[in-house]
Parts: sequence; C-alpha cells; structure tokens
Amino acid sequence: MPLWFVISAFGLFGLLFGSFANVVIWRLPRGESLAAPGSHCPACQTPIAWYDNVPLVSYAVLRGRCRACRAPIAARYPLVEAASGALFALAAWHFESVGQAAFAAVLFWFALVLGLIDLEHFRLPNPLVGALTVFGLAGVVLSHVIGSTLVPLVGMADAGWLSSPFAVALTGALVAGGLAFAVGEIYARVLGASGMGFGDVKFLGALGIFLGLHALSALIIASIIGSVYGVAVARRQGESLRDARVPLGAFLAIGAIVAAVAGPELWAGYLRLVGM
Repeated sequence: MPLWFVISAFGLFGLLFGSFANVVIWRLPRGESLAAPGSHCPACQTPIAWYDNVPLVSYAVLRGRCRACRAPIAARYPLVEAASGALFALAAWHFESVGQAAFAAVLFWFALVLGLIDLEHFRLPNPLVGALTVFGLAGVVLSHVIGSTLVPLVGMADAGWLSSPFAVALTGALVAGGLAFAVGEIYARVLGASGMGFGDVKFLGALGIFLGLHALSALIIASIIGSVYGVAVARRQGESLRDARVPLGAFLAIGAIVAAVAGPELWAGYLRLVGM
C-alpha cells in the first residue's frame, strides 16, 4: 500500500479514537460508565445525534455550540480529536511496518489520554495503565509468534541478549519502573515529601515494555519539562518548589512519544556530545 494511503487511514482512525478519548478523559476520572448513557450535551442533557458527533466536522458545522440549547462546546474536544489523528498519522509515517505502527498508535493514544487526565486530576487511572501494559505484553508475545518485532518499538539490538523482544521489554519495565520507584523513595525519605506517585512508577513500567531502556529517555525528558513547570508554578503561586504539584504523568506521556520516534537518535546525539 502507498505510504500516503496508510498515513491517511491511520489519521482517520485516529480521529475516531480521538472522539472516544474525549469520553474516557471526561468520564473515567469521575467514575462514570464509558458506555452509558450515550453522548449528550452537559448543559441541557440532550442526546447527541451521530451526525453531530463526527470528529472535527460536527464542531465546525455547529460552530462550537450545542444544536439544541446553543451552549458552547469546549474547544478541548476538537483539539483532542485532532491530536489523536495527528499522533496516529505520525505512527504510520515513522514506523516501517503497519503492525508496528498500530502498536505505536496504541501507545500514543494511551499517552494522550493518560497525560490529559493527569494534567487535570493529578492521577493516572489504574485501568488505563493496566490496559496499556496488556497491549504491550500482547505485542511482545505476538512478536515471538510471527518472528517480527512489533513491541518493543525501539531498543532492539542486532545481536546479544537485547535482540529478544521479551528481554528488551522486561529489562525496560524493570529498570524504568525500578529507577522511578527508587528515586521517589529517596526523595520522600530525604525531603519528607512525595517525589513520585506510584501511578508514575506503573506508567513507566508500561512504557518500558514499549520502549525498552529508552523509557529512561522518556523519564529524563519528563523530568526536564516537569522541573521547568514546577519552578513556574512555584513562582506564580508564591510557594516553595517542593510544594508545587507537578503532573509528571503528563510529561511522561510527551517523553514517551518523543522517545518512541527519536529515542535512539537522541541517545546517539548525547553520546557524541560527551565524546563517547
């Protein structure tokens, strides 16, 4: 299939999954069912017809307002749909095989949903992290069955023990999750404050399955962004840096996408920078 067709198909599927992402982001943290009731206006409770629920198109046609009561529709909805479509298209463009692109799209979708939930609620729901872990493990098993690497997305070596998908995934999960847990414990014991939530540790473990040791790159990227964010929040609120709440999971999501697409190149660039 031509690359443009694959990218377009992935992008369209991404828009559809972006619509579902909006449902998950809104309902799951509030303990609501993802299945019932159907989509409805939060202002007037009127059910939304299928033709008013087409990703991006319906928002443009309705000019950002409910058809029934004309209440404004939050711009977050089309933005999430567009982001999901773009991330799916990115997966199709970057990864050579359709199978690996599909698993990359899974990772990107969960990263988007988990990141936005953590940004708003400061937590990473276990069902989502667990589902991401299951998808990752399924990809590892399938890689062995078909004899072609689907998961991990990066970090495979041409020879040696890191040439096995199971070895790379297991090493990534244990090292990334274990390091995050150790850092959080040391921070808590030395400073007497929570340094990293256990949700972040579990998220990093899941990222290790998809990224191998490049999950550490995601952690480094998240730490850099989180530090800048924490300083900004502390200054704005006039509090100490240790008291500033930082949604690390949101920044881990960004780091995961960057590491999946450019992790090996970033690591090689760093080694050249330090003369190794």
